[in-house]
Amino acid sequence: MTEQPWIATEATVTTCRYQSPGLSILAFGFQNREKFRISFDYYAHGRLYSDEFQSPIAVPQNEHISITYNPLHPKQNSRSHRSVTTPNPTRPPILIIGIIGSIFLSLFWLAILRGCH
Repeated sequence: MTEQPWIATEATVTTCRYQSPGLSILAFGFQNREKFRISFDYYAHGRLYSDEFQSPIAVPQNEHISITYNPLHPKQNSRSHRSVTTPNPTRPPILIIGIIGSIFLSLFWLAILRGCH
């Protein structure tokens, strides 16, 4: 079975929200360059679909953006690979790094305190 080429269409931006750098204490200097969460709607095969992605720049509401979608699975689109729900597989979650670092520092501090007695 050969793959179908994706179909080009226009999507309409429904919202553009600024994402504050919450939990910046645990960020350890890692900053996400994509500071805006863009939601958009598009029609595929006569049906309305919605999705969102992150962007380093703001995109005004009601602006049209070009996307492509999978004709066999119209929910899949060219913007969804950068969707906010998709984790970044190349970097471990910052929260896990913070927890492991806290445990390590606590154990190290306890070892120093026990050595003083």
